[in-house]
Amino acid sequence: MPAVSPPPPDVPSRARPAHASCSACGAALADDQRYCLECGERVHALPAAVAALLGPEAATTDADADEDDAAPARGTLVSPRAAALAVLATLAFGSVLGTVISPTSSSEASSPLLVAVTPARAPAPAPVAPAPVVEPPAAPSGAADVPDSSSDAAATPTSDTTGGDDTSSTDTGTAPADDTPPKIKHVFLIMLNGHGYDEAFGTGSKAPYLSGTLAKQGEVVQNYYAATQGELANGIALISGQGPTAQTQLNCPQFTDVASTGTGDDDQVLGDGCVYPAATKTLGDQLQADGKTWKAYVEDIGNGPVGDPMTCRHPAVGTADALQAPRPGDAYVTWRNPFVYFHSVIDGSACGNSDIGLGQLNLDLTSADTTPAVSYIVPNRCHDGSVTPCADGQPAGLAAADAWLKTIVPQIMGSKGYADGGLIAITFDQAPQTGDGADATACCTPSAFPNLAAAAGGATTAAPASTAIPATTSVPASPALPATTASPATTSAPATTTSPASTTAPAGTLPPADDGTSSPGGGRVGLLLLSSAVKAGSVDRTDSYNHFSLLRSIEDLFGLDHLGYAGDAAMPSFDKAVYNAKAKATS
Repeated sequence: MPAVSPPPPDVPSRARPAHASCSACGAALADDQRYCLECGERVHALPAAVAALLGPEAATTDADADEDDAAPARGTLVSPRAAALAVLATLAFGSVLGTVISPTSSSEASSPLLVAVTPARAPAPAPVAPAPVVEPPAAPSGAADVPDSSSDAAATPTSDTTGGDDTSSTDTGTAPADDTPPKIKHVFLIMLNGHGYDEAFGTGSKAPYLSGTLAKQGEVVQNYYAATQGELANGIALISGQGPTAQTQLNCPQFTDVASTGTGDDDQVLGDGCVYPAATKTLGDQLQADGKTWKAYVEDIGNGPVGDPMTCRHPAVGTADALQAPRPGDAYVTWRNPFVYFHSVIDGSACGNSDIGLGQLNLDLTSADTTPAVSYIVPNRCHDGSVTPCADGQPAGLAAADAWLKTIVPQIMGSKGYADGGLIAITFDQAPQTGDGADATACCTPSAFPNLAAAAGGATTAAPASTAIPATTSVPASPALPATTASPATTSAPATTTSPASTTAPAGTLPPADDGTSSPGGGRVGLLLLSSAVKAGSVDRTDSYNHFSLLRSIEDLFGLDHLGYAGDAAMPSFDKAVYNAKAKATS
């Protein structure tokens, strides 16, 4: 190895040429560098004082080392790479040795490490836009005068409600999902007499205003039935939920108290007779207890002889009823006014304040505040549809009833009370029970009325509530039959089993059912509803109801408990299939 020449005498010993390099490996050296950083070679001699202290070997120069290759090199630095490897090996050995000899006792490092992390906030869900409300289409202007029985069925599985010739499906999306009743404040219930659905609403009806004009403005419920046989028995059923007695089916020629033997299922008063005890309540009693008003507007009630009551007219309890048939100038009959058959009415203030003449209706309609919550409207025997004229030369039948409706219904529809959440319901007490068109079909009633079974010598207990026939098992809907088509003979009551609608039957002419365990119904009578809560020109062909159902539905409108058979768990009540249009908001 060539020796590095010492610096000239006038240059300090530590100075090096500017471009000096290691003689061993050729690496560049600084002017004051003593050892090569690449190979560790000492590049110049030690200062003399230091060399003297270390001895002769320390004074050996690089040149001397080159001359004797066999001699070990002195003063040479370890290579940086080798030094790094040595350091790492030492650290590794120390870690292994510490692991082997360390105690096994627990330490902070061996304890569980808990790390608190703040969860990320979940993004707020995007707001969902409400579904648009689709208003029901208006009734077609070219609808037929009679509800079209051949129009397509509606899409809803529970009801077939279409409007006139409109074959589009009924929009059930506008009805509340929980079947909350609409906001009805005033119900006007008009009770006509003695005609079935086909005759009143079918093709060829002699009541074109009812079956045509009004039907286009409201909803016709085809499968609506009377509850039993007997005009009075059906009126009582509608306002109280009580089933018939043998006497109420005969229109009570003797105005006697019900001789009660107890109370059966569905709060039925057991026994026979006509006037119910004070504990038996009516729809009017319910409304009055709830702070609401009711009135029965009965035509000709104040037309009796001088000295007779002008309101709430009825015979003395326990006497024969002399008001069973119309008289000249006085076509009022007691059995068309069911409220006077309850001591809760005739023994209280309601007798004079609420059971009044029809003439008061127009005055009460002048204000929504004076319009009752429920108005029970009864035409006299000249105008209720009776097939027998109330007097010589007077019109009778559906034509007379239709003309009377033309005077009453517009008054109601044009009133402030009707505008303030009004509902008009028009129906018949029962279908004919004699003749070719007799109809004794039924819907939704118990398999046996207890008082009729008792009169036949059967059991005196009421039929269980579970025996009520569900609406789905009633007579299926069908297109309207011609008015001249009679019901099947097997479902019609014999002509001798009840009095004609237009005459008074003597007591005892209506025997109970042959086997004493079942009761014929009052036939299919139909129901017309007029309200902003129903779709104009619509027809409900699928659902089945009766007078008990109508009572239950009215009670639902006002949040009342259910009376009698209206409270039967199987009794159907009006829902969105009937209230098939979005009702107008009321204050």
